[in-house]
Amino acid sequence: MSAEYQITDKWYVIVNPVAGSGKGLEDLPLITKLIRDNNIPYELVFSQHKYHVTELTVQAVNEGYRRIIAIGGDGTIHEVVNGLFIQQVVPTEDVTVAVIAVGTGNDWIRMFGLPKNYSEAVRAIVEGHTFLQDVGEVYYEESHFSQKRYMANMAGAGFDATVTRHYEHYKAKGERGVSLYAKAALKAFLRYRPSGVKVWIDDELVYNDLLFSLNIGICKFNGGGFNLLPAAVADDGLFDLSLIKPFHWWHAAFRLKRLFDGRIYTIGHVQHFRGSRIRIESTPDIPVQVDGELLGGTPLNMSIRHRAVKVIVTKEFLD
Repeated sequence: MSAEYQITDKWYVIVNPVAGSGKGLEDLPLITKLIRDNNIPYELVFSQHKYHVTELTVQAVNEGYRRIIAIGGDGTIHEVVNGLFIQQVVPTEDVTVAVIAVGTGNDWIRMFGLPKNYSEAVRAIVEGHTFLQDVGEVYYEESHFSQKRYMANMAGAGFDATVTRHYEHYKAKGERGVSLYAKAALKAFLRYRPSGVKVWIDDELVYNDLLFSLNIGICKFNGGGFNLLPAAVADDGLFDLSLIKPFHWWHAAFRLKRLFDGRIYTIGHVQHFRGSRIRIESTPDIPVQVDGELLGGTPLNMSIRHRAVKVIVTKEFLD
């Protein structure tokens, strides 16, 4: 680290002004008042473009910050985690990350029991209970080049990533609202066709057939509350996988509730696997999303970084 910077006790607060359709910016006066009222020393910065949160995270660590608050959604958390792996000053687990959720999906906070209520979220920061979570190292293909990204929550391929593609398309057109994901899912469901997919887990071929969708994750939730990996443990050194085989539409209609209430593995078309190294190939290539961000496509290779990022959680989660 440059000699001009010293380690500071301040929290580096990164605000994503477009998260949650601008909710973070709209509610910022209330959030910063709660931070001040709880005597939390902080420095406030705003992201200005895509991947700027990652740049700001690297800058923060380089300037001596070891505590970061992300005011944003799942995409903001994703960028912070990637910034921690890009910086070269300290081990990733030496930086504490807290989240005040203002996003649309807020799937990451569901895993750790973190409240959406701002006052309670700030209280969790004050109490300071931490947890070292696993992170996924993801290699995917984009424009025929291998790319790397780090995953804090969950990745998806096939139908799952196609929903993300439609969702991002609607958002780019200026559409907003909590029903937008459902609209994207319906459009994808009506158009998506299963692909031939091979899945290797820890070098063993475990699946070689047509596949509708798959999810691979550290945490349990995706898509604004779908509990697609109910058995996931965030520090066990393993990915959880849900593979959804092709099915008739009426199967989905009568089993939709099970995708929310943790009973996904009672559906006959769903298979569950665990492993620390994953490889996915498909014919043709299928799209990939990581932490809700549409990336490239298969082939997809993933490995675990065990207990790699320190995050603020609730006492109830640790109990």
